[in-house]
Amino acid sequence: MNRLLISAAHKSSGKTTLTLGLAAALRARGHVVQPFKKGPDYIDPLWLTRAAGRDCHNLDFFVMGRDEILRTFAARAAGADISLIEGNKGLYDGLDLDGSNSNAALAHLLAAPVVLVIDARGMTRGIAPLILGYQAFDPDIRIAGVILNQLGGSRHEAKLRAVIEHYTDVPVIGAVHHDDRLAIVERHLGLVPSNEASAADAKIGVIAERVAAQVDLNRLLAVAADALPLPEVVAQPTITPAPTRTDVRIGIARDAAFAFYYPGDLEALRAAGAEIVFFDTLRDKRLPDVDALFIGGGFPETHMEALEANAGLRQDIHAAIEAGLPAYAECGGLMYLARSLAWGDRRCEMVGVIPGDVIMHDRPQGRGYAKLRENGRNPWSSGGNNEIRCHEFHYSSLENLPADTIYAYDVLRGTGIDGRNDGIVHKNLLACYVHMRDLDANHWAARFVEFVRRQKHSEPRRQATGGKT
Repeated sequence: MNRLLISAAHKSSGKTTLTLGLAAALRARGHVVQPFKKGPDYIDPLWLTRAAGRDCHNLDFFVMGRDEILRTFAARAAGADISLIEGNKGLYDGLDLDGSNSNAALAHLLAAPVVLVIDARGMTRGIAPLILGYQAFDPDIRIAGVILNQLGGSRHEAKLRAVIEHYTDVPVIGAVHHDDRLAIVERHLGLVPSNEASAADAKIGVIAERVAAQVDLNRLLAVAADALPLPEVVAQPTITPAPTRTDVRIGIARDAAFAFYYPGDLEALRAAGAEIVFFDTLRDKRLPDVDALFIGGGFPETHMEALEANAGLRQDIHAAIEAGLPAYAECGGLMYLARSLAWGDRRCEMVGVIPGDVIMHDRPQGRGYAKLRENGRNPWSSGGNNEIRCHEFHYSSLENLPADTIYAYDVLRGTGIDGRNDGIVHKNLLACYVHMRDLDANHWAARFVEFVRRQKHSEPRRQATGGKT
């Protein structure tokens, strides 16, 4: 399995832009490219999926065991000509002092050569000790090449190449000059999602063209082909099997406002017997005929006026949840189901099934990894007081909730709704600020589908929906 990990000396070095450019350029050459992203993220994978033409999958030490990461990588990389793993932050950055969840740790686990992206603005001779230091810090990590980024011109490139060749043994695989055309608009959670960028394909095309012209793709392929064999995978690598039956319909909001879904979670829902029906909260006037709802994260605040204007759909969703329709919402979905959403001097009405008001802030209100403990109130709980590892990243807070609000989780790490609780339970709705993944430690999708199945065939549910199942 030809593979390499693309990391950086520090955050915001341009590795995402370069990785999606490489994915698109290699795909244009006819290669089958499988993208991966380290850590919790939705936005970069949306871009990488679009560039590679294959779903990007996340590899995350916090929520996945080492064997699960290996199995996931092996299963998803099968059939690809090359796998590109985009790191997060710097090569050695991570939660723990020992670096056990760093990009370097992932490269070591997957026996993947590392290509280091260096933002070389203002650098000349100083680039040599930087590269030498990264090599010496962990001799087990193979830095197989560097891509210089944000160069000031041909003279700058020539100086850097001469310094690196003289002082180090690391090859320069690419040298990308500063170019405003390569910039992707950013907002408070990072890059604007590719599903929302109207000219996303054209942007990716420009980036791919410039990267292909300034990176030695043949040398990059040679580095990937020189990866050591994967460590033995404990269990046979598998992808979620096809369902034996499809007997419930789950409506999933997917549009410019809501797009944060892990592809493995959607596979797990289908494998459990769900037919997925996508709907558009901005354009669809009525709720489709479904047995449950899943409204994931996104940027409802940037589309708040359009969400408010689509009153017919909001009313349908409100009525369905009040009638007992099972529903699950994460972050942006929770914001949409609240009473109102305010950002600056603007305030818009939302669905109103959650009796609280969402306020946008200038700084994150919850950010990073989170850990929850079930308290038994989740309508599709796994039972007991299990701990769930997850993540959150929201600039909003939920205010004015009633004192008798029911919560499904105690927050052990992170913020959730109020620093102590997360997971509002109302009828058959569960609405969280955190994002969960369907993984070995928390197969939530099958539990949710089974709950939907039971509710679909229950007499009270049939009566509430006029006998429709």
